[in-house]
Amino acid sequence: MSEPIEAVATLEPLPPADDRLESALAGLKRKQRRRARLDLALGIGTPIVLLALWQLAAHLNWVNPRIFTPPSSIAVAAGQLISAGTLQGDLAATLARLLVGYAIGAAGGVCVGLILGLVRPLRAALSPLFTALYAVPQIALLPLLLVIFGVGETPKVLTVVAVTFFVLEINTLAAVRNFDPRLVEAGRAYGATGVKLFRHVLFPGTLPQIFTGLRVSIALGLVVITATEFVASNNGLGFLVWNSWQLFQPNQMYVGLVTIALLGVVLTATISLLERLALPWLRRRHR
Repeated sequence: MSEPIEAVATLEPLPPADDRLESALAGLKRKQRRRARLDLALGIGTPIVLLALWQLAAHLNWVNPRIFTPPSSIAVAAGQLISAGTLQGDLAATLARLLVGYAIGAAGGVCVGLILGLVRPLRAALSPLFTALYAVPQIALLPLLLVIFGVGETPKVLTVVAVTFFVLEINTLAAVRNFDPRLVEAGRAYGATGVKLFRHVLFPGTLPQIFTGLRVSIALGLVVITATEFVASNNGLGFLVWNSWQLFQPNQMYVGLVTIALLGVVLTATISLLERLALPWLRRRHR
């Protein structure tokens, strides 16, 4: 008769639940940091690679270097414009016009969008008119503005006001009309009515779409003010590009184009940063 064989299994104790959760969170944070570093490397590395290919193509005469000026020559031209103070002056002129028009148009667009979203008769009366006006390219208003206000800063600023106003009005109105009614009911259940309901429920709920409009309109405003400076200005980045083209100075023309592109990146990134600071709950949700 065989004796029973007893097997003794040794099991390692599991770590406490809190330790497992902390370890999982640490792993998730490491993964997010690696992803952020990869995104940053791609965002910086891709333009560098493209510039290197451009420089190589111009050096080997794969492209006409007189038209597609190599980046090294553009950098030299940028240094000359900076030394002369020309680039800083043109940048300051464009930025001043853009920011003044953007601030006025954004404030007006948000206020009108909120009012139209909350007051049905006004929405029924004015929405078709605003839709029709938005369909008109804002740059097409420049000749009319020049006739009314003359050649000066006002027509340039008003073109930015127009494009910014309509983008923000449309985005804000859509945010109010698509607002989740359950959030309003929840706010009323906690005693929020009138101004408190608007301040603590409705307005914060519309901010994500408002910031979307802010990002879109800053880019459109930069396009409009640059196009305006082509024909109705003697300074600014648009004037720099147009004047360089007329004098066939592609080096300086590319400097203006690159400066406009960098300005758009900086302004858009600034608005995105403000959005992250103003809407921390949205940032946590997208992690």
